Order: sequence, then structure tokens, then C-alpha cells
Amino acid sequence: MILYEYPFNERIRTYLRLEHLFRRLGELIPRSHPLDHHYALTTIFEVMDVAARADLKSDVMKDLERQKSVLNAYRGNPGVSEAVLDQVVGQLESCFNTVNNTPGKAGQPLTENEWLMSIRSRASIPGGTCEFDLPSYYAWQHHPAEQRRGDLERWASTLAPLAETIHVLLKLLRDSGTPQKVMATGGQLQQTLPQGRTFQLLRLRIDPALGLVPEISGNRLIVSVRLMRQDNDRLFPSTDNTAFELTLCA
Repeated sequence: MILYEYPFNERIRTYLRLEHLFRRLGELIPRSHPLDHHYALTTIFEVMDVAARADLKSDVMKDLERQKSVLNAYRGNPGVSEAVLDQVVGQLESCFNTVNNTPGKAGQPLTENEWLMSIRSRASIPGGTCEFDLPSYYAWQHHPAEQRRGDLERWASTLAPLAETIHVLLKLLRDSGTPQKVMATGGQLQQTLPQGRTFQLLRLRIDPALGLVPEISGNRLIVSVRLMRQDNDRLFPSTDNTAFELTLCA
């Protein structure tokens, strides 16, 4: 099954983008080829760009506090393990303290590294990191893989508190939803959202054997899914009745 996710607000959109970049970083750093490490470094720069939002830190801390409040409301419930609850709340508190004690924006210490910032400024230019533009960076790419990997891990460690916090928040959000089977009649589904709840994320699982790609749109009142069929380099609407799994997360 292929999982598609659609954020209902800009905050969750930012979280998903950061998660995507952190996953990429986690894949690239352990590798050995200089080209992989080049893209690992540019991914670090991308994380810094996405995390440059002035309100990101406050949004993250508010979400941590909100999740902690929701979980603490389950205390005394006989169906909830207090030990597990304490563990999750403790993790939220740890993330809150770490983020709160991190000065400035994510990756702020890296901005004081003139060498890295010279690479960052050139990386935004197509082909701007060629050896004749940045000979010192070209030399770094010829260092042993272990040395390059150590440098990347050290630079990426400045982003670790944000990475851990985003992981925890998105996991709790995803776990809040209950999957349901739905039917797209004639290739389209339109569903009114229940009142009284603010949904933040839609998750959709579809069988890749169907050869369909969902186009998702929505707001706080309604969500629409149009299934498209791909034929070589062209997409066109499907008219089939198709079942898939849909989850709304609040």
C-alpha cells in the first residue's frame, strides 16, 4: 500500500517537510560516496531554510504542551497504563526542555561557520559548488569517508532536538486517527468533516496495483479526493469505483 498524507494547516505542512528532510539526511550520512555527502550537506541547509520560520519554535512548544495536557487527562483511567503514560509524558517534557534551551533557530550554531555558509550561498546556484568555485569544499570531498561522515554527524547534531521533537509530535498525531474504508464513486470522494473537531492531517492508503494517484484538497469543513490514472507522462481522471483506506487525525 502507498501512504499519502495531506496537511490541513501550514504548521503540519512544515512538520512534514522537516520530517522528509530528516529522513533523507538519515539515509545519506551513513553512506560513503562524496556525492551522497554533498547531498547530505545540502539537506542540512534545506532544514535550516525550512526551520527559519520565526514562529516555528513557539508552535512546536505549544504543540508539546497541548499533547502533554491531552495525555495527562487520561490519568486515573483504568484502561490506560500509568507507566506507559509517564514514559510518553516524560518524552514530551524532555523535548520541551531541549527545544526551549536551544538558542535561536534550528542550526543557529552553523551560521557562525563561515566555511559552511560560503558553501550554503553557492549551493543555491545551479552548479555553484564546482571545484573551481569552492576548491576547499572540493578538497573536503576527497577526505576519507569516515572523516566526512564525522563532520556531517557533528553538523547535523545541532538539528537533533528539532528532529526528535517533530518525530514525537507527528507520531502522536498519526496515532490519534482511526482508519476507515471509503469508496470513491466514479473516481471521486467528497466527505464532510465532523463538527466540533479540528483535523490536522489526512492519511490515505491505496493499493499501487490500481495504478491510481490521489489529488487531495480540503479545509476544516470538507475533504475531497479525486483519483487520477497515469498513462506514461499524462494524468487523467479515473471513473472507476475504488475503495481505499482513509484516516483523519486531530
